[in-house]
Amino acid sequence: MTHTTNDQPIRRPSGAIVPVLAFAGIVVAVMQTLLVPVIKDLPELLGTAPSNATWVMTSTLLAGAVATPIMGRLGDLYGKRRMLLLSLSVMVVGSLIAGFTSELLVMIGGRALQGFAMGAIPLGIGLMRDMLPREKLPSAMALMSSSIGVGGGLALPVAALVAQHADWHALFFLAAGLGVASIVLTLVAVPESPMRAEGTFDVLGAIGLSAGLVLFLLPITKGSDWGWTSGTTLGLFGAALAVLVLWGVMELRVKAPLVDLRTTARRSVLFTNLASIMVGVAFYAVSLVLPQLLQLPTATGYGLGQSMVVAGLCVAPLGLTMMFTAPIYARISAKYGPKVTLIIGMLIIAIGYGAGLGLMNAAWQTIVIAVVLGAGIGLAYSSLPALIVGSVPASETGAANGLNSLMRSIGTSVSSAVIGMVLANTANDVGGVAIPTMHGFRVSFLIAAGAVLVGLLFALLLPGRRRAAKPQLRASSEEDAALERAHEILGGGFRGRVLDADGDPVARAKVTLIDRRGRQAGATLSATDGSYALAVPAEGAYVLAAKATGHDPLASSATHTGDDRPVDVDLPLPSETVRA
Repeated sequence: MTHTTNDQPIRRPSGAIVPVLAFAGIVVAVMQTLLVPVIKDLPELLGTAPSNATWVMTSTLLAGAVATPIMGRLGDLYGKRRMLLLSLSVMVVGSLIAGFTSELLVMIGGRALQGFAMGAIPLGIGLMRDMLPREKLPSAMALMSSSIGVGGGLALPVAALVAQHADWHALFFLAAGLGVASIVLTLVAVPESPMRAEGTFDVLGAIGLSAGLVLFLLPITKGSDWGWTSGTTLGLFGAALAVLVLWGVMELRVKAPLVDLRTTARRSVLFTNLASIMVGVAFYAVSLVLPQLLQLPTATGYGLGQSMVVAGLCVAPLGLTMMFTAPIYARISAKYGPKVTLIIGMLIIAIGYGAGLGLMNAAWQTIVIAVVLGAGIGLAYSSLPALIVGSVPASETGAANGLNSLMRSIGTSVSSAVIGMVLANTANDVGGVAIPTMHGFRVSFLIAAGAVLVGLLFALLLPGRRRAAKPQLRASSEEDAALERAHEILGGGFRGRVLDADGDPVARAKVTLIDRRGRQAGATLSATDGSYALAVPAEGAYVLAAKATGHDPLASSATHTGDDRPVDVDLPLPSETVRA
């Protein structure tokens, strides 16, 4: 699959693009934990049974899982900024619907629209790859990837404070306000990417994937209520397997699939996604255990007797630490690569959960656990988009990162189901009320540590960082060192810079890739520093044609072996010939 450009002029990205996109990621992540402080009161607030009230949380999860890969693909095709604005707009509408109702079905619909915004995170990562200079990309993607944890962690104390001192509907109006602010900032500071994937949107693939995900995630989230061996639960799992297998067969036969399964099956992409599931399990476990431990009364003998707001503040360092690890990740990854950074992050998570088994006796100990786990999860989450971006063509960035975000969501869903089942089965019945036990909390930590160790195995199976090979074709360039450092980000294909006769960079030059049969195999515009990157559909001989206003066109032949190593080709444009 190739990438091309639109014909509209693009704005130069401002310095605000990273914080604005990160803010959008934090805003949509808030939707996942917005109602956690009032979750136990939802049946009474909505006048329904507890089993029905859980749909208010489940609907957001399902909508986010479905929207993430679909919005990523739509962004690749029709514009990532456009789809980002659409995602945020739908979230605002959902927030307003939920804010004006106490009816169960209407609330579920509003919450589903809120969850739809989760597609903003892979779209933001895709915009960063397309628009930012190479040296700024690792830390920017790290911050965007971590935003899901930052938003979830920071939302807990704020939502608890609002729920304690105002009507619970104020939570939705707060979410709508954040969404509007994010839309305005995006319109002002974020330009549209010129990158476009060729092809059409795979409607049948989207329907098939959506159906398969709903059939799979529904029994995971509701299995505790229905019974894990009930006919409904097992039947839905069986239906999910059948639908996803048929969907996979169909996707392999479609010319422009929603998800390129052949790319997904690459070792680097496959094991990154599997590791993502395990990191998702580890992230959600601490979010389930620590707030309950902090709020249990001291009369239990192990509860810490803290208020809802204090409990949220004790867990907030989890998200804050994830945010502050982004620049640390960039330094480690620049020296050792994202694979090593992922491994380090997982080791820190395992240490955090191991230490946490004995650090549950005071509120300050929970803060220590949150900080250590936040550092590990932040490094791990930051590594994931770099590993994905370095393994797929630029035209598939949105869809590939959408699928990776989906894997993390599946991990959090599995964590919620498994940890919830453990805490329920180990709880003590006191006056008809199930009270979680310290034994249940420790078992939950052991499960999270085990998931991280499995993820660590997947990370070790990832391909190692390659040293830049001697290129098959290279023109002179003053940016050789920067191109070498960018190897892990760009992956295979051709890359380089478009230069004028004096060696200065040429921005917005159109670079076209032509195969041996004379057909266009890809096209892009050079960035502000003159850099370009083009993926190759197959090994072989190609012609790189560059054209820019004020310069004669240039054609340069090059050969690619089809592996993951990029071939560096700088394109020096001659000055335009003036004819009498």
